[in-house]
Amino acid sequence: MSTSDTKTANRPQLPQTGKQAPAFKLLDQRGEPVSLADFKGKKNVVLYFYPKAMTPGCTVQACGLRDSQSELDALDTVVLGVSPDPVARLQKFIDKEELNFTLLSDEDHAIAEKYGAWGLKKFMGREYMGILRQTYIIDKQGKLQHVMDKVKTKTHHDDVISWIKENL
Repeated sequence: MSTSDTKTANRPQLPQTGKQAPAFKLLDQRGEPVSLADFKGKKNVVLYFYPKAMTPGCTVQACGLRDSQSELDALDTVVLGVSPDPVARLQKFIDKEELNFTLLSDEDHAIAEKYGAWGLKKFMGREYMGILRQTYIIDKQGKLQHVMDKVKTKTHHDDVISWIKENL
């Protein structure tokens, strides 16, 4: 296997745009079940995967989305953040940063795997499996319209809003 084949083999398979987004049901910060089907026919969904609540990059990303809520509301769009954090930690993150959107707990990372957002990461020379910072934009019909697999935490909210304005 060549080096490029190895890199491709280690990269998780992303769901296909233009097709129905993978279904899910996860518990939110209050322990209430939330599913993708809850929004079908009603709202566009920004489903973003982040590694860990209350860490610097994840906080910057979440606060950018928090501060963009009125723009997202105007675009008929709801934000769902997904991490492997337990429900209690999600509520602490919401309280600490005054977040105004739903966070979902994917402790066994099964949904992250379905979306190709669980994979090999490298940090300080160490390799390990974890959440890949990725965002999926799903239209009101439940179809996956766009995958952002190169997310910049500082501009994530602007990138999401620009894409939705131009394409949905």
